[in-house]
Amino acid sequence: MNGRWEQWLAEAAVRRDAAGLTRRLRPRGPDDDTVDLAGNDYLGLSRDPRVVAAAADAAREWGAGAGASRLVTGTTTLHSALEQALARFTGQPAALVTSTGYHANLSAVTALADRDALIVSDAHVHASLIDAARLARAEIAVVPHGDVAAVVAALEGARGRRALVLAESVYSVLGDAAPLAELAAACERHEALLVVDEAHGLGVAGAGGHGLVRHEGLAGHPHVVVTATLSKSLGTQGGAVLGSPALVEHLVNTARPFIFDTALAPAAAGAAMASLALLADTPSLPALVRARVTDLAERLGLAVPAGAVLSVPMASPQAALAAQATCLDHGIRVGCFRPPSVPDGVSRLRVTTSAGVARDAWDRAVDVVAKVVEASR
Repeated sequence: MNGRWEQWLAEAAVRRDAAGLTRRLRPRGPDDDTVDLAGNDYLGLSRDPRVVAAAADAAREWGAGAGASRLVTGTTTLHSALEQALARFTGQPAALVTSTGYHANLSAVTALADRDALIVSDAHVHASLIDAARLARAEIAVVPHGDVAAVVAALEGARGRRALVLAESVYSVLGDAAPLAELAAACERHEALLVVDEAHGLGVAGAGGHGLVRHEGLAGHPHVVVTATLSKSLGTQGGAVLGSPALVEHLVNTARPFIFDTALAPAAAGAAMASLALLADTPSLPALVRARVTDLAERLGLAVPAGAVLSVPMASPQAALAAQATCLDHGIRVGCFRPPSVPDGVSRLRVTTSAGVARDAWDRAVDVVAKVVEASR
């Protein structure tokens, strides 16, 4: 880079450091003995021997990669089987698998909205939905978090245009649930589509971890489209858009993030198939997550979240980083949310509940987190 760009990068780094917002990559080894309460492996399936074996078997059978985009030669019978399994588990008519959950949101929104559409977005949706709305080039109305009346008001101003409402079933920062039934009813009245990101609901929310959309009786609803990731509860990688067969056909033909992306690797698809089967056969996994997050929330004097992540407000980015470092010094890894990652500007510890952590390790982790949080107040 030339001097002008080097200077710009250096000045940006100084500003980040001054605000306590510098992020760094910290590689971990395969035998890291730190108790992980920062990741998204909610059910502990990423290292389950049966899931790992399924990934290895798929790689041996199909190769290390899919080899092409889905529309060229990248679609295998394994991808089709995974789509059918995901549709069955969530109660949806059809599914389309993508390489990431991020791509699932990009694909769904950009294929359904354009300059002639209106997008009504909850203020707390994930960055992937925000980016998708921007790429769609539609008019965007950002409404206060969880405010159904504001959504209705925005839809009433659509003036006959196609309209999408963007929400998460369980929000990743605050951990609260969206008012899905009310939003779906509003979309039905105004002939709009509700796009629900189940990234933090699939596998942990609703009876048996089937997600909040199915729990609310909205699976297969003609005004509801679901997106999901395979990288959290299912412990692997990939994403999916779920809805009607007509929706899937439309995405296959128009969604650029899907059309021009290499297909999901066979190992990830095989692992997701195994994880879905284990989740269907073991409802005690999401039940354990629910019990643990409830106990942790009560210990810290916080509201019980709708999913697996407990958000702990901190006084500042610096206080959040200090608390995170103290936990790590005691062998407990927790996450840390700081601006601009948090939509309300409040820095937080992000503590992930996992069914994959052994009982004694979990009890020790709860004690450490509780003491660190108490000391920071």
